[in-house]
Amino acid sequence: MNTLPDGRPVPLMTGDERPMLESWLDFHRATLELKCAGLDDAQVRRASAEPSSLTLLGLVQHLAEVERNWSQRVFAGLDVPPVYEDGTGYALETGRGLDEALAVWRREIARGRELTAGRSLEDTGRIAGGPMAGLEVSLRWVLIHLIEEYARHNGHADILRERIDGVTGA
Repeated sequence: MNTLPDGRPVPLMTGDERPMLESWLDFHRATLELKCAGLDDAQVRRASAEPSSLTLLGLVQHLAEVERNWSQRVFAGLDVPPVYEDGTGYALETGRGLDEALAVWRREIARGRELTAGRSLEDTGRIAGGPMAGLEVSLRWVLIHLIEEYARHNGHADILRERIDGVTGA
């Protein structure tokens, strides 16, 4: 079985480390997209777990920023601007809807895949900012961190989605 009934890819259960890490990251990326499926722009903009202002649209935008940061700034050492004006992705612009945010997010994923293709898990980059600025990290570390980041935010997405329309699971 390569995909679950909901369309998400099944992560590898055995095999080499790199394909396994990438399959888990793809699973979590697909989970985020599934959490937004079937909702309109008003619903994905709803801060449904008060008092938090977190939204599904904000999570998609934030994870586009995360993808850019870890693949382009940290791993590839590129000096690229933030994807969104606020630099976190959480701020919502009036004219930006889910389709546009998902397209940007997918573009950032594709660019990250480009930059890491053919690279070893042992290859390194340097953390670009924050309290760990300058520390060297391997591609392995970056992939594990991305899996962790998605897993944590998918938990947030579970709560937001349930509060929006009662859909649970995945």
